[in-house]
Amino acid sequence: MEIFDTLIDSIAEHGYGIADDFLDASEVAVLSQTLRNRYIAGIFKNAGVGQGAEHQVHTQIRGDHVLWLEENTTQPEEQLFFEKINTLRQYLNQTCYLGLRDFEFHYALYPVGTFYKRHLDRFRHDSRRKMSVICYLNEAWQPTDGGELVIYLPENQSLKVSPTAGRLVCFEADKLEHEVLPAIRERMSITGWLRTGA
Repeated sequence: MEIFDTLIDSIAEHGYGIADDFLDASEVAVLSQTLRNRYIAGIFKNAGVGQGAEHQVHTQIRGDHVLWLEENTTQPEEQLFFEKINTLRQYLNQTCYLGLRDFEFHYALYPVGTFYKRHLDRFRHDSRRKMSVICYLNEAWQPTDGGELVIYLPENQSLKVSPTAGRLVCFEADKLEHEVLPAIRERMSITGWLRTGA
């Protein structure tokens, strides 16, 4: 697949890849409405930092609300997303020999003005997260809306990525620090990790 080839070439060279139109406009519309309906229903939780007994909510570090998704209890539109992610996982294994065995994903909604400070997507006692994956659900997003993902690269370089609808960003979870900047609109995504077995 051409979209995956471009993504993987960039990951191999830079440690990250960006694929626009990973989801088309109709897929974004359905998923964003599903996210919003569940958020209105009050089943999202304040996101935290840390794992297990170390998990804590610190709104001065991150202010998003999340709902974890289970692959076997999803709506059809979510199942379609997972099928695309599984295709990506298998393609990464075939081309990069990463040994990715499974994945975990959640909806994320950032209220106006919230953020996630610079961090690395790796738990202290769990190294299974290999690739971070973010797919944006923000229709008609404008550059002036803010909310960029900032990926910190070697040699004091950084990359700002606008959370445009349908865009997929994938990067090495255990190597590239990143942060989410505040926005003047609610900012929505499906965010997760492709994981190895150990």
